[in-house]
Amino acid sequence: MDSMYPSPLHLRSAGTSLLLAFHTGEAQVVHWGADLGSELPDLELLGAPVPHSALDTPIVGGLLPQASSGWLGRPGPRGQRSDGGVPGFAFSPALRVVSAERVPAQNGGDTAVVLHSDPEAGLEVRTMLHLNPGGLLELSHALTNTGDTPYQLDELGLVLPVPGDAVELLDLTGRWCRENHPQRHQIAQGTWVRSGRHGRTGHDSSLLVAAGTAGFANRSGRVWAVHFGWSGNHEQYLDSLADGRRMLGAAELLGPGEIVLASGASYATPVLYAAYSDRGVDGVTERFYDWFRARPQHVRTQSADGERGGSGKARPVVLNTWEAVYFDHRIEPLIELAESAAELGVERFVLDDGWFRGRRDDHAGLGDWFVDETLWPEGLTPLIDAVNSRGMEFGLWVEPEMVNLDSDVARAHPDWIVGPAAKSHKDGGRLPLEWRNQHIIDLANPQAWQYIYERIDALLRENNIAYLKWDQNRDLTEHGHRGRPSVHEQTLAAYRLFDALKAAHPHVEIESCSSGGARVDLGILQRTDRVWASDCNDALERQTIQRWTQAVLPPELVGAHVGPTHSHTTGRTHDITFRAITALFGHFGMEWDIRQATERERIVLKRIISIYKEHRGLLHSGVRVHADLGEPQLRLHGVVAQDRSEALFAAVVLASIAAEVPGRVGIPGLDPERTYKVEALMPTSADLPVTVEGDAASPFVQIQPPAWLDGGLTASGRFLTEVGLPLPVLRPEHALLLKVSAV
Repeated sequence: MDSMYPSPLHLRSAGTSLLLAFHTGEAQVVHWGADLGSELPDLELLGAPVPHSALDTPIVGGLLPQASSGWLGRPGPRGQRSDGGVPGFAFSPALRVVSAERVPAQNGGDTAVVLHSDPEAGLEVRTMLHLNPGGLLELSHALTNTGDTPYQLDELGLVLPVPGDAVELLDLTGRWCRENHPQRHQIAQGTWVRSGRHGRTGHDSSLLVAAGTAGFANRSGRVWAVHFGWSGNHEQYLDSLADGRRMLGAAELLGPGEIVLASGASYATPVLYAAYSDRGVDGVTERFYDWFRARPQHVRTQSADGERGGSGKARPVVLNTWEAVYFDHRIEPLIELAESAAELGVERFVLDDGWFRGRRDDHAGLGDWFVDETLWPEGLTPLIDAVNSRGMEFGLWVEPEMVNLDSDVARAHPDWIVGPAAKSHKDGGRLPLEWRNQHIIDLANPQAWQYIYERIDALLRENNIAYLKWDQNRDLTEHGHRGRPSVHEQTLAAYRLFDALKAAHPHVEIESCSSGGARVDLGILQRTDRVWASDCNDALERQTIQRWTQAVLPPELVGAHVGPTHSHTTGRTHDITFRAITALFGHFGMEWDIRQATERERIVLKRIISIYKEHRGLLHSGVRVHADLGEPQLRLHGVVAQDRSEALFAAVVLASIAAEVPGRVGIPGLDPERTYKVEALMPTSADLPVTVEGDAASPFVQIQPPAWLDGGLTASGRFLTEVGLPLPVLRPEHALLLKVSAV
């Protein structure tokens, strides 16, 4: 080994290895995947061959792929230095490793820092790699301009290699009310790119990009997956070169001239989170859950006896008023709604949009964060007192980053409204197109930021508010500050706003809502306590939305509500048991005028709330599992306790299935050596609707149920997994909730 370069670094944790070699002068990832053990060969002997009609030395693709090393794919750093208007030398740096060493990790795991430098180009990059105790890798760069003149940074990508047997790519896409739907394709030569130019994460953004072996599934196959923890513009990509190498990566998508670093200034990338699994997508999910639940700020949960899930506050049952009253904010109906909620067992009452000055619809009022005196002559106190006196917390909807032109703040400070021009619209500057009749307030403007902070801070100081539903309802198109692109600045300013309010009011929980699931990422989740996965409460749509949102986010962070019988967004009508079982597997709540619920619906709601309260310690600390079934319209998913002593599962029929009966379905995740009892929790005879002619109202379509359904069945975990249970014949768009308990 050439002594001028650092020795290799081998990071290991929870069955994952990351092996770095430096003998080429670059930080080359020799391996990211299964644990390699402690015995390693001479890594210099693993150098690639040199083919004909190619560069005369092997091409290195390091943590910072560069043209100066012969890399012909997407480069890691891109930028230029302009000296008197003439492009400078730094357009193609030769960053080489100066040092590489392990550093102490505060939360365990394995951490290394690699320093790259190119003195001639005047650039230095510090790379941080942290392999967490649960096996999740965090990768980030910080680039510093060590030259004497400004350096314009166009991109600084974060990449990891995936092996040649990763032949399929899975990512997620969507739209409003249809977030996080999977799509899959074969990996071919070329660069596959997903660009997000929404100024926020985006409804169509992929929460997870996973490369895997042929046919990888929920619980089988090898998978290499990444998530980009950033709430602004970004690109995610897979670079597949002609020489067979593949790089999975992401980068912040910067506007022209958005980042210009003065001498001595630095730019830090967002974090790329990466997980390897030899147990399919569920193994990737387990890596992310371990990371989330180990964070000190993570909202932990506990069972009624306080033993499961660590210390902390259990996720309360929520009632949100939006689909109950919309903009009709009168105290009498709201108190009636609070009374009805308390009778069902609700623990948190959230007043949605419409409480502030001038807000009778979505055309006016945003930015004027004062309680509307004409609606609330005594302020929010009478409603808050009514809610608190019934044993519930009070929560409030806000949208601090947005402004209506019809608002006092817009009239007083037109220069605070974001636009593509350097001057305000009152002085002839052009505004971006409106979205839901609103614009963006420029948080990069210190005065605007301070105003928003002071108004939200005052609301929290003056009222007993335990929870903020923080919305952000539009894309940031043509987003600029002083005539230059500023999505980067706006995103960081929004982060600072969250951080400052959290520091001032640490007891207040914050939900990230962005017209549903348009800001769901690990950047915003460092500052918030849950997300609103979608504005769609249709249980059928939610089955897919929640499954793939929870591929990365644990259920306790994903708001899941029982909506009205007739869906507001899709027009579908679903039975109360299907809606209830769907919402159970998340942070449970309701968004519905429950005063209008039928007697049967209230019975089912009380039962599902009781089930949720009894089992939320399990739901919010256990292992998420998804069966691999041959029938595409049939799903079995659940949560298994960490010690595998109990589990909850849902068998779901999305649409009509091909066979007359669903057949036996294996239950995954159980201990094969233990004995379990399986019983149906919902629907039971107590939940069934009044029988009509032909039994058309029942969730079941069968003359006789499977024999085990009435009294349950006892069998070994091995039997339940390998042989399984015969499922009843459910109608499409219905579900069966199962409880599995170790005997």
